[in-house]
Amino acid sequence: MIGRTNGASTSVKDMHIVISGAGMGGLATALALAKKGFTHIDVYETASSLGFVGAGIQLAPNMARILNRLGVWKQISSTAVVLEETSIRQGSTDEELSHVDLMYIEKTYGYPHMVGHRADLAGGIYDGCKREKAITFYFSRSVEEVLEWSPKPIFMARPRGGEPIKVECDVLLGADGVKSNIRDQILKLLNLESRVVDTEQAAYRIMLNRDQMKDDPELLKLIDSDKVIRWIGPKRHIIAYPVSNKQIYNLSTAQPDTHFAAAPSATYTTKGSKKTMLEVYGDFCPMIHRMLNMVPEGEVCEWKLRVHEPLASWVHGSTALVGDACHPTLPHLAQGAAQAIEDAAVLGEVFAKLPDLQPESINKMLKVYEAVRKERAYMLVDLAAASGKALHLGSGEAQKERDRMFKEGKTIPDKWADANVQKEIYGHDCMQVASDSFDELFSKA
Repeated sequence: MIGRTNGASTSVKDMHIVISGAGMGGLATALALAKKGFTHIDVYETASSLGFVGAGIQLAPNMARILNRLGVWKQISSTAVVLEETSIRQGSTDEELSHVDLMYIEKTYGYPHMVGHRADLAGGIYDGCKREKAITFYFSRSVEEVLEWSPKPIFMARPRGGEPIKVECDVLLGADGVKSNIRDQILKLLNLESRVVDTEQAAYRIMLNRDQMKDDPELLKLIDSDKVIRWIGPKRHIIAYPVSNKQIYNLSTAQPDTHFAAAPSATYTTKGSKKTMLEVYGDFCPMIHRMLNMVPEGEVCEWKLRVHEPLASWVHGSTALVGDACHPTLPHLAQGAAQAIEDAAVLGEVFAKLPDLQPESINKMLKVYEAVRKERAYMLVDLAAASGKALHLGSGEAQKERDRMFKEGKTIPDKWADANVQKEIYGHDCMQVASDSFDELFSKA
């Protein structure tokens, strides 16, 4: 069995922490714990390396605040673009329905709303992890069956192409994504059900480079802007903004899912047809068509948008779930990665206040993490779903009323652009909440 060779841990800071998964939540959790002085943090990742891919990602102030405290925001923000405004437009005509000035955000919340490349965000956190001697990465190694949950978690780790190895640790954190193996084991053990929810939505993610757009003045204006645009149409929309120092224009769509119905539950992506993509947005304006036409044939990929029913518990014994393993969300609030990073930040705070290494104390500490995070995370999951419903109305009276509200500007149906929702999201300091409430929550756990 792999574990400590020098006997039991004598110091809380020397406890053996294993994180399953090196996505945003796993990386940020490892870094947050290392920054709090924990000395033995192992990250197990099924992939052979962290070859970062992906599209654009929004870097909201609640995320930036945490990343700055973790010492990686400067690098991540160096290639990001500050959003000065957002425009909500009719997809068919490009007519502006609503305009929101975003420059107030930095004055109000201490950080601007920025957008960047997902690879730059993940890469920046990973670089921060590599600077920490406490963190060890085990690539090509998956966490499979958990044999014991307490007093110390014991699990089987399988190297790719090799025989499984038994590993013991003090705490196991499941940051293994929406298809979490650890979550499914906990649910089965507790005889609980929590289904994957089919949102009946899918997405294309498209990245166009400056060279593709440079000869089209209208498109060049888009990539040179400091603006996020949402084009909306019946039951679908496109959101777009420049990233990577304005060298890439990112488009992310959401539309009714018609291609995954026959696919097994585990399937989340499929090769798409460019012809079909153009047909789905066939009634959108010519400028949109010109951008979609730039996607090379054979490089159209469609994502299934799935979420999970709320879980009764994120914690079992000395194990807890993190990020998409416990609260996957739709992209309509642009808070998926931010909420995983909030989980990480709260874990750093509560681990730092752990009084001793007794399994009962570890379990109570993890329940404090859950108590701090659960209500907020699920509130934002619900808000994202509500925003999606508002954006994806068909043609009719409800759609006309929504567009009237956009034009009046008092209440913005797009929750992401609504100042009251922004206050709820960006004004929340999860680390401060965790620190201030720990003693009370720990005593009640």
